Amino acid sequence: MDRDEVRAHLTGIISSIATPFKKDGSVDYDGLRHQIDFVLEGGSRTVLLTVGDSHYICMSEAEIAEVTRVACEHTAGRGMVVAADRYHDTRRSIAFASFAKDQGADVLMVLPPNWGPSCTVETMVEHYGAVSRTMPVMIVTGAFSAQGPEFGLEVIDRTLDGFENVVAIKDDMCGDFARRLCLVAHERVAVFAGGQKVNHMNMWPYGCDGYMSTYITLKPEIARRYWSAIRKADVEGARKVMRKYDMPFFDYIGKLTGGWNAGLHGAMEIFGVAKRWRRKPYYSLNDREMEGLREFFRSKKLLR
Repeated sequence: MDRDEVRAHLTGIISSIATPFKKDGSVDYDGLRHQIDFVLEGGSRTVLLTVGDSHYICMSEAEIAEVTRVACEHTAGRGMVVAADRYHDTRRSIAFASFAKDQGADVLMVLPPNWGPSCTVETMVEHYGAVSRTMPVMIVTGAFSAQGPEFGLEVIDRTLDGFENVVAIKDDMCGDFARRLCLVAHERVAVFAGGQKVNHMNMWPYGCDGYMSTYITLKPEIARRYWSAIRKADVEGARKVMRKYDMPFFDYIGKLTGGWNAGLHGAMEIFGVAKRWRRKPYYSLNDREMEGLREFFRSKKLLR
């Protein structure tokens, strides 16, 4: 896919796949398939795999490869598939790009290693460019957190100028950096917010195509209501959705034992998308906490 095609798929509501697990900690591939069906039917045009939401940090390379294969196979052209690597050096990242491309992935989200931090602007640019010779590449700005905004913006500017097959940017740094990112990059490639409507609203006036939605995985009509307001430039309508649904949800799950991600997986079980379980030592919600979460959704009239 070229930059324009990728932008079309990343405009609007974007699903981020939360790899589901069985209670014994094994990957729930049937749950993964059901989640993909659910988000595509709900309105996402992209199946997005990420190191964080997809739990790659606690998975083996063989499992990551199988999740990638299943996601590509099951999506079957119904949406754009974004695969993700995990702190690979350049040679391994190129090898994974070749594998993902063979499976049918459209784009690879590249997250280079930067322990130390030890990368320079030049080595980052070289890394993205090298991988992009195999398949289209997406940059995730979390890679620049340790070295700051100026470092990240310079890498992005030089990479986009030098390599046409770098096609999109997912923002994780938020705030002022995100606004500056939009001004630097949006005229050239798709830029989207890495989660929560408030972060998308922060970027939107400066040039932002879409946002990673939680509600697309739970109650898609909430995500569609927000996006409908955005398309009409109805800021008050978008604000109402954030105030009533998005912000209270993240406030609630952020206080749960196990944090917001435990709450997200619990919510997926409540709405029949996948089971609540996460791989140990991660914490999974107990029955009492699940009932509290159900009551939250009932209070919002999203659940009977």
